[in-house]
Amino acid sequence: MSATPGEGWGAFWKRLFGIGGAAPEPGRAGGTDPEDEYAPDPDFEPYVVTDELDLHGFYPEQVPEVVDEFIRNAVRLKIEEVRIAHGKGRSVMKREVWKVLEASPLVREFREAPPQRGGWGATLAWLDSSDSSEQGEES
Repeated sequence: MSATPGEGWGAFWKRLFGIGGAAPEPGRAGGTDPEDEYAPDPDFEPYVVTDELDLHGFYPEQVPEVVDEFIRNAVRLKIEEVRIAHGKGRSVMKREVWKVLEASPLVREFREAPPQRGGWGATLAWLDSSDSSEQGEES
């Protein structure tokens, strides 16, 4: 599941987790009945956060928000190495990814992936998962 064309990353997360937007029909999870406000949504499809992010299907203007949130989640989960697949194409996505990684205080180092892990179509990044980085302090 990914964001649809023209959909912001925040709207995607709201759609993915079933929060915000139009109210569901009464009697269903999250409906107008206060008793079922926290009932699980039977249509909910959970996903697992991993050490890889695949940007195929995203627009370049979505990359900063998506990659930044991915990096912050990885640091919270104490993941030290991540792989971001941006595709080979004309490298527009790669440039956007690298801008975010260069600006992030949570990223210690990053470089193009070796051929067996995607080559120039992917980037590997090593994160600073120490407590000081989560507070915004430079180590």
